[in-house]
Amino acid sequence: MESAIKLYSLKVVEVKSYLFAMLFIVGNLALPQICHLLPIGGQILLPIYFFTLIAAYKYGFFTGLLTAVASPLLNHAFFGMPGAEMLTIILIKSVLLAAAASYIAIKTKEVKLQNILAVIVLYQGIGTLAEWAIVGSLFTAFQDVRIGFPGILFQIIGGYFCLKAMKK
Repeated sequence: MESAIKLYSLKVVEVKSYLFAMLFIVGNLALPQICHLLPIGGQILLPIYFFTLIAAYKYGFFTGLLTAVASPLLNHAFFGMPGAEMLTIILIKSVLLAAAASYIAIKTKEVKLQNILAVIVLYQGIGTLAEWAIVGSLFTAFQDVRIGFPGILFQIIGGYFCLKAMKK
């Protein structure tokens, strides 16, 4: 499955970078609130990462980075989630996601299911190693994969179809 889509690499000086980032940040504020209506819905569905994936893949690293950093910080400030103990790890994974998504989008210049899978494997793989180094427990570090597997599938499949829907 593949889809031709116009990909951008918005710059720091472009107002569009900030406008799109604001839209994706709002999405990353709303989606976790919906998911947290389910017991451990945030841990299962990993909603804080979804719009960061879309922002970075479609609009480039800077827009993705703004989304990746602001989303967890604003969610924590407004709603207390993620908790302070997880904030650093989620920020690391969010930034890794923005870097991986923008890099793969630039290199491949197209949206394919396997490209989105590669993004997820990259950010989750490196992020799990970082989390292991921080918390000292491999079992805990694999939580996103163990508990959040439905969220990973949502990122891959939902991300692909969302990007495909954004095709001009």
